[in-house]
Amino acid sequence: MKIIYSILLLAFCAIVNFANAQQNTDAIPEHKTFTLQSEKVGELRTINVWTPPEYKTGTAALPVLYMPDGGVEEDFPHVANTLDQLIKAKKIEPIILVGIENTQRRKDLTGPTDIEKDKEIAPVVGGAQQFREFINDELVAQINMQYRTTNKKGIIGESLAGLFVTETFLLKPNMFDFYIAFDPSLWWNDKYLVKIAAEKLDNFPSGQKTFWFAGSSEKVIFKTVAQLAAIIKAKNITTLNWKYSPQKNEKHHTIFRSTKEQAIIWTMNNAK
Repeated sequence: MKIIYSILLLAFCAIVNFANAQQNTDAIPEHKTFTLQSEKVGELRTINVWTPPEYKTGTAALPVLYMPDGGVEEDFPHVANTLDQLIKAKKIEPIILVGIENTQRRKDLTGPTDIEKDKEIAPVVGGAQQFREFINDELVAQINMQYRTTNKKGIIGESLAGLFVTETFLLKPNMFDFYIAFDPSLWWNDKYLVKIAAEKLDNFPSGQKTFWFAGSSEKVIFKTVAQLAAIIKAKNITTLNWKYSPQKNEKHHTIFRSTKEQAIIWTMNNAK
């Protein structure tokens, strides 16, 4: 187990370097940026908002897609550009993208852990609850005040952000209408989310929800994501529209970009 965790920690560093190199080549789309002082996380947060051309030329309210890792030096540009292309091709309906720029990423995106090796990935971990409260109680209200929005909203994320997306889906399913998680780090805290998934799904809300998730060829993640899929399948929840997309030909650092179009198209066209 120690060897596995060491490999995962080394992989994190390699993935960050690779991702940063890719992000530097992405064209930064026209967008607006504002800051929000948060009581929930106790710091000033930078928020990036992309709106499609239809928002500027029309009067209709639009759904919102929230995204951790949402800085202009992170995943915001390539996701916004993809949404723009899909909307112009009429593959999805227009939507607003809200990117949340990172400060202490590994604190915000992880829940508590009893595993000492987990705690080595950052000076502080386990702040997901506070980060979730920031989004739900502070950020959503601010976006709704500044933009024409419908009640429909979702969240997208990869790796630790995928862990946060999945944790939110299981612990606070009513927070969003649709969820997209690429290669979620379900190994966190000795697979805690996988272990509690059946119990949480037994109390799933009556409102319709949509969940798309995928696992790459990375063995630990692929195994845990497949286990989650098996649990969801066994529960057969009528109010949950879901799809598990195993991506055995993709690596942890390639799965987001290679599968984002299919994930967004399927989710947006199946979210009720």
